Amino acid sequence: MFKSDLFWITELEPLDADKLSRLMQSNSARFQKFFPTTLSQNLTIEDSKAYILRKAIEHKNKIEFTFAIKATLTQNLAGIIILKDLDMSKQAGEIAYAMDQKFEGHGWMTLAVKELSKYAFNKLDLKTLKIISHRTNLGSCKIAIKNGYAWQRTLKNEHTPVNSSPLDMELYELHAGC
Repeated sequence: MFKSDLFWITELEPLDADKLSRLMQSNSARFQKFFPTTLSQNLTIEDSKAYILRKAIEHKNKIEFTFAIKATLTQNLAGIIILKDLDMSKQAGEIAYAMDQKFEGHGWMTLAVKELSKYAFNKLDLKTLKIISHRTNLGSCKIAIKNGYAWQRTLKNEHTPVNSSPLDMELYELHAGC
């Protein structure tokens, strides 16, 4: 889907199972709050193999698109980016992402969101994309803004982390042609 000198974005492959499981395990404390389902589905290599197979079927059926972000030099899995909650009748979807802490702060996710947004608008003919982030996740909020997503409103009690109270989340949107 995208390739640069530093990283590339591609579909997850069965050979990525070990790397995906390691990514989730090594960042489990960070991912537990906002990616609990993805985390729980990738705790072992076998879990990750099954996850990758499900994601390939979802991709083929245009239900959800999950991509790997891989470091060019090391071939390590730096993160994942997902186009989810697709509603083709409304031509809308949501982008979610998770990055290994070791790869944060280099602008990779900002560029990955830009490329996935273009993919969603140009290849899937979507008209509206959203990013939902907690206000304390400043990096995620900045990624949305840098990509032209505009803050819309606070979503009350939008997300409930495991064993926690519901959290308000911030909604950002981008419309095709903006």
